[in-house]
Amino acid sequence: MITRRTVAAKIADHLHHKITLPDLVDWAERQMMEGDFEESDLETIRNVLGRLGVADVRAFGLTWEDCESLLRDLGYSLKIEIAASP
Repeated sequence: MITRRTVAAKIADHLHHKITLPDLVDWAERQMMEGDFEESDLETIRNVLGRLGVADVRAFGLTWEDCESLLRDLGYSLKIEIAASP
């Protein structure tokens, strides 16, 4: 089941460099075709996945601000933490 939390976690994985943009786009496209979405959040989840699915097209891209906005749509906010390198 794809939930708001599932999608937010994938965006976070991308922002933490755990998955590449092409991997995020591929995941979003697969979910749009095959995913089972939480019914109460269907419209929001589909809108965010649709936006992620075109992020590999130069005209669209995916900026930090885009991620922030998409996370906000999902009910999350970004928090930045800066730490000294070991």
